[in-house]
Amino acid sequence: MTIKSRYAPPRAAALLEALRGLGYTTAAALADVIDNSISAGASEVHVTFDWRGPSSWISILDNGRGMEDAELETAMTLGAKSPLDERAATDLGRFGMGLKTASFSQCRCLTVASKRNSKTSCLRWDLDAIAASSDDGWRIFEGASSGSEFLLEPLEFLSSGTLVLWESLDRIVTPSFGPDHFSDLIDGVETRLAMTFHRLLEGNPSTVNLYINNKLVRPWDPFMMGHPGKPWESPIAVCSTPSGIVEAQCHVLTHQDRLSSNEFLHAGGPDGWTSHQGFYVYRNHRLLLAGGWLGLGQGRTWNREESHRLARISLDLPNTTDADWKIDVKKSSARPPVSVRPWLTKLAEDTRARARKVFAYRGRPTIGPRDEPVTHAWKVDHLKSGVRYRIDENHPSVAAVLEAAGASHASLVNAMLRVIEETVPVQRIWLDTAENKDTPRTGFDGEPNEAVIEVAMVLFNDLIERKGMSILEARKSLS
Repeated sequence: MTIKSRYAPPRAAALLEALRGLGYTTAAALADVIDNSISAGASEVHVTFDWRGPSSWISILDNGRGMEDAELETAMTLGAKSPLDERAATDLGRFGMGLKTASFSQCRCLTVASKRNSKTSCLRWDLDAIAASSDDGWRIFEGASSGSEFLLEPLEFLSSGTLVLWESLDRIVTPSFGPDHFSDLIDGVETRLAMTFHRLLEGNPSTVNLYINNKLVRPWDPFMMGHPGKPWESPIAVCSTPSGIVEAQCHVLTHQDRLSSNEFLHAGGPDGWTSHQGFYVYRNHRLLLAGGWLGLGQGRTWNREESHRLARISLDLPNTTDADWKIDVKKSSARPPVSVRPWLTKLAEDTRARARKVFAYRGRPTIGPRDEPVTHAWKVDHLKSGVRYRIDENHPSVAAVLEAAGASHASLVNAMLRVIEETVPVQRIWLDTAENKDTPRTGFDGEPNEAVIEVAMVLFNDLIERKGMSILEARKSLS
């Protein structure tokens, strides 16, 4: 039986325009190109932004091993490698599409020049030229576009390396887009790349040095490793899967009360504390996913909530797990396979519970300077019908009032305490917390010393006059 078939090649201009809509941000597109530089063994990568209005350009220059002409042609060909092909363990790529699709998402003219063994090759995709062509062919041009040859000159000073040039930045330089927007774009890209490649930028020496407009990019560590106030991090847990070994480490970050303003702002990350809670998925030390709960949850999917914003979990995957974890072309999403979801859920439940506890106590120590418990004025009663918050009558300041009131006024004081308990503005506190992305100020936070001293003196005098304590005993009790 003869099977009939038809040859149906895609139209070059139409497919290339469609590939531009994969949804890359500028930072994600640059990260995809930088992946190639790191895989090529580069020790330095220079990203340059040059504002010239509609003629603005961006380049990525590395000092990696470079490519010969045939290898460069393969790198510039869409689909030249199959994602099913076996890759080196250190390879950050997978689909053989990243350089092209990432670049096309930002520009209409992509030029790549590469140097190896003192020989330089240069190829260029020009979407405008392809769209204007009558033969609808998949045509790659040789050399830079007319007038842009000088932009490739930095490659001449290297013994080997690659330069990627983006021109006609129609997805970036849009109508009303000005130099201030371009400057903001550079700042945003820097914070994203500092996060994406932080493990490769860390260490002395680092795996690679990354520069943006000749400024060294400093890594952003999501886990505040080594911070003296960090309350908890777990040992590394290991899970063996058919496609490779997955490693996890759980972290509860330092509460705001133990951070300076600059530390708090820096540790929040590009999108803030709430957005960056959850799992951080790495492949070959390159961050793929920064935050989120991977669709996990008990009964319903967990959302990013303020009470769990201190919880972060690192996951390290080998590149053999790409298919099982559904790593996408942009390397910006991942979905854990069914076999590891119970393991991840258990890790996340424990970390979330620990983080919530630290968050609820606003980072205050529960143990005093002499390893004695600190007494809190509020206690929590867990009932079948829910949770109630009660004033602790045994707290020294409350007990002092009740004792001083005597039998004649005790009922009036107790009634006042009950009214306070029943009228705590829980809903308003929760709404304000959600809107302001922070818990309300407590613990005399921001109060002048005089206000704290005034309260302390009242309690101090009561301990001496009513309790009959010595000055030393009263000071000890207060502390």
